[in-house]
Amino acid sequence: MGTVKRNRSPDRKPQRERIKEITEQLEAGVAAVFESEAYKAYLKCMSKFHNYSLNNTLLIALQRPDAQLCASYTSWQRDHGRQVRKGEKGIKIIAPCKYKVELDEKDENGKLKIAERTGFKVVTTFDISQTEGPDLPTIGVNELTGDVGDYRKLFNALTEICPVTICTEDIQNGAKGYYSDADRKIVIKSDMSQLQTIKTMIHEMAHEKLHAKENLDRDHPVDKRTKEVEAESIAYTICQHYGLDSSDYSFSYVAGWSSGKEVKELKASLERIRSAADEMITGIDKSLERQAKREQSKADRNEAR
Repeated sequence: MGTVKRNRSPDRKPQRERIKEITEQLEAGVAAVFESEAYKAYLKCMSKFHNYSLNNTLLIALQRPDAQLCASYTSWQRDHGRQVRKGEKGIKIIAPCKYKVELDEKDENGKLKIAERTGFKVVTTFDISQTEGPDLPTIGVNELTGDVGDYRKLFNALTEICPVTICTEDIQNGAKGYYSDADRKIVIKSDMSQLQTIKTMIHEMAHEKLHAKENLDRDHPVDKRTKEVEAESIAYTICQHYGLDSSDYSFSYVAGWSSGKEVKELKASLERIRSAADEMITGIDKSLERQAKREQSKADRNEAR
């Protein structure tokens, strides 16, 4: 069972040192994931999927919004040992193709020169959900389980300090939560464990804090992968600060969003992660203290009756 451990010291330096220590543990943990055989197998598998262009990403989203991993019929068979189920409707995308043309000039042998050109053709892909067969290698990102000591107090503190509405819904697409910049709200999947709920709330609050349109740092432009690295790292740091263990989950999650064998996104973002975590922890502590004062005041009133 997790517990909530608050740092009540008026000296801010120990807290910052503790946050630095935790984020260094995160970096070491992610680096260890990179060295594992499981992660190497995951990277080898992912390398066989094409990196689609923006236009093809939009085409896939329009035809099958819930698509996760797409490949051709033969690629599923040849590279992954999976079979597209009978009757599945393919997803059409545009793929480059090379062809040769004769030029109006001759080579040293008097023959017309041949040049290679690149054109485009429509090809058919299928999402992994349309296939069946052996499971693909994963990096072990499983849902967290377990209760949290003083869960309701921590839940209320997060809700109080969050500048946007937090609500729960029965999310169907597999996501545990999301932040909507357009609606200015955070949605958390209902019926999760207390630990997963708290951790997801912090993750999405980190997105709002760093990645909402009005909060974006123009001097620090970030792509989707880096946004996830930052949000997950902040969630890990804050959970560890309050004695909630999400280390295995966070290590795998962050490593899975990194494109190489160095934690480049994490290293570049560490100071932002530390600063944001420090500000959020300060806000949580103040909210927990206000709750404690209200409870004490209520107890004093009851005792005076």
